[in-house]
Amino acid sequence: MSSFQSPVSSFQTAGRRYGLIARCLVLIVSCLLLAAQQAFGQYGRPPESSLPQGGTPDMLKSVGIEQRLHEQVPLDLKFQDESGREVRLGEYFGKKPVVISLVYYNCPMLCNQVLNGLVGTMQALKFNAGQEYEVVTVSFDPRETPIDAGQKKATYLKRYGRAGAAEGWHFLVGSPESIKALTDAVGFHYAFDEKSNQFAHASAIMLATPEGKLSHYFYGIEYAPKDVRLGLV
Repeated sequence: MSSFQSPVSSFQTAGRRYGLIARCLVLIVSCLLLAAQQAFGQYGRPPESSLPQGGTPDMLKSVGIEQRLHEQVPLDLKFQDESGREVRLGEYFGKKPVVISLVYYNCPMLCNQVLNGLVGTMQALKFNAGQEYEVVTVSFDPRETPIDAGQKKATYLKRYGRAGAAEGWHFLVGSPESIKALTDAVGFHYAFDEKSNQFAHASAIMLATPEGKLSHYFYGIEYAPKDVRLGLV
């Protein structure tokens, strides 16, 4: 005697089968998108933007981060370090990969979150700043001084808490011309609001090869240590 399967049972079985196929397709597409994102050196969600108190939403139209993967960081640019010494950006390149963070030291909120996220990631890495990689933090506010840079460096070296980090994490200030040349080169766009005396800007860190080629962008204020480690090797 042949078995009989009701139409309802057949539809239920087919529905379960198609549901499983759909879930598998979603998983495959998600994996492909993640792989493509990492292949192009982009990690995390799109960068957060900070709007100064009293600033207008129109300001955000000129704020953002434009990826410049594989392009050259201008290593001949001159800045001042936290001690007031004039330095050439290329001094920090040549032997190790470099983490670049663009902030301003008197920023009321977002820049500190960027640095907090960065130092948290650095603490999670077995690699040591100054040994396996360099970190260059540059203020995009030309009014800031080496004193501002030194105070910020002292705060974050204490938080990082590893020996020798003072030689591996550099805090710089510079002229309007040097700042513009660097921010343009890495695609970091920001705006100054005169009413609040603050900047509107996005949040991210970048990685560059020892030769100064931009290799990775990590958006937001938290950076997955595993992804950063892979970007440094």
